[in-house]
Amino acid sequence: MHPNALVDLTTELLRAILRLDAPADALVSAFFRQHRNLGPRERHALAETAYAVLRRRLFYQHFAQSGHGALERRLALLAWQGGEAVLRAAAGPHEQAWLAQVKAADVSALPEKLRHNLPDWLAGALKAALGDEFWPLVESLSQPAPLDLRVNVLKAKVEAVQAELGAAGVEAAPTPYSPWGLRVQGKPALNKLEVFTRGDVEVQDEGSQLLVLLTGAKRGEMVVDFCAGAGGKTLALGAAMRNTGRLYAFDVSGHRLDKLKPRLARSGLSNVYPAQIAHERDDRIKRLAGKVDRVLVDAPCSGLGTLRRNPDLKWRQSPQAVQELQAKQHAILASAARLLKSGGRLVYATCSVLPEENEQVAEAFTQAHRDFRVLPAVEALTQAKVPQAETLVSGDSLRLWPHRHATDGFFAAVWERT
Repeated sequence: MHPNALVDLTTELLRAILRLDAPADALVSAFFRQHRNLGPRERHALAETAYAVLRRRLFYQHFAQSGHGALERRLALLAWQGGEAVLRAAAGPHEQAWLAQVKAADVSALPEKLRHNLPDWLAGALKAALGDEFWPLVESLSQPAPLDLRVNVLKAKVEAVQAELGAAGVEAAPTPYSPWGLRVQGKPALNKLEVFTRGDVEVQDEGSQLLVLLTGAKRGEMVVDFCAGAGGKTLALGAAMRNTGRLYAFDVSGHRLDKLKPRLARSGLSNVYPAQIAHERDDRIKRLAGKVDRVLVDAPCSGLGTLRRNPDLKWRQSPQAVQELQAKQHAILASAARLLKSGGRLVYATCSVLPEENEQVAEAFTQAHRDFRVLPAVEALTQAKVPQAETLVSGDSLRLWPHRHATDGFFAAVWERT
């Protein structure tokens, strides 16, 4: 495709994404379905440029004001991720001179807001939480997330999968914390590899794997994944249980649970029972009250721990939305707690970095439920043979940060029913 046509398509994609009225990943997928003639490199250039704009939107918009032509085209040229040769061929002489001028600008002299590229309310919350680590976090959020895989221990060993990936030209190294994880360089077409199609690996961030290890599911137990979604953690729980016992995957969205079906078929698991529920007080849940050994609640949240993957979220979330989510989180956690038998373990987790969705929810639960005792996360992680467990916690809770741990931002609190 001619470079100018490629930049024009990127301009069109940015115009749709920057309305911020729908998730960026869904819009990118829909755009590619409309333009099936695009090759892998062209798709990569379009998608990565769009995400680069979302990551540094304020920065690029600041410099785009000085250019000419459509704003979205100026943003596409400033953030272009498809190679210098394409950029030189697509940009006219005036655009090239303008780009050179922007490139020579002293970025360090810019106002903070243009350097951190966060809305004021979120920047303030993160500065309060991190202090001197705020800017290292900002730097980590400006980079794409690595690609983590979870080896299906029911079917394969980590070393064997690593060797098979290497033979296929895919460089992978063990993740530092999860004993099930491999971190892959680049973005290979994994779904075409036999190691993926036969169910030996699943794509799953190392932080998400640690939530499952924290849950500590064992053979023969009854376990509930309370907000299962597309089932990434469900599959990891089932493998940890060695395909024994009963594992319920509950979610209010049948559409999300449908995505679990092909993954479940690949996994080799037969102990998983997916079920759509109407709400957290559904009759299916009431029937299991007091019978369950482990419950993992990966609660609906702002998703602000996933900004490397979903940079549009920082522009689409608000303090009001977080407050509404907090009310839902309290209700879901209280309902999930009823499932546990004496001695059962409850894990509350989010992929958020905000105390309102994390420590505040956990503390309120602890105060309101005297029949649950806090289990320090370091203790649960050590039981699961997670190395360097003490570096993954803050107080009694799991606290993962992109700049510290190279995972998504995660929080988890753990209790046992007395």
